[in-house]
Amino acid sequence: MNLIFRMLYVALRALFKDRLPVGVAASHLSLRVLPNDLDLNFHMNNGRYLTICDLNRVDLFIRSGLLQAMFRRGWIPVIAEQTIKYKKTLGLFERYDVIVEVTHWDDKYFYMTHTFSNTERVIAEGTSKGVVKSRSGVIAPAEVIAAVEQDKKSKN
Repeated sequence: MNLIFRMLYVALRALFKDRLPVGVAASHLSLRVLPNDLDLNFHMNNGRYLTICDLNRVDLFIRSGLLQAMFRRGWIPVIAEQTIKYKKTLGLFERYDVIVEVTHWDDKYFYMTHTFSNTERVIAEGTSKGVVKSRSGVIAPAEVIAAVEQDKKSKN
């Protein structure tokens, strides 16, 4: 519940940003460390970075048309693996940028990189791989991309 307002902020802003292509694409968010992001050491909690990666993917899903395609078909996105390397801490109210980039895909997974930075340097870097699932199993990325493209054509 403590992230609902940030999720709404990201979702609403995504509606007014430029559309992104499905497939190889990048999403950029500018955020600030809030009090509920802190751990006992008064810097951004390591788990919060992963949550921010989720928010960044929501922006990507909305702007690429993937979210609409998933809703229409009853599909859900699932992260299968995620790693992150922390290089510097982020303190209270510190501003930072995060970029998620879909770099490639294979027969099953989409592969993404995540970069957190401030004006001075890279704060953290990570990778993740994710799938889109239906009730019958994993949907191949090529099929997901084709579905989004089909939805875009049917709008026009």
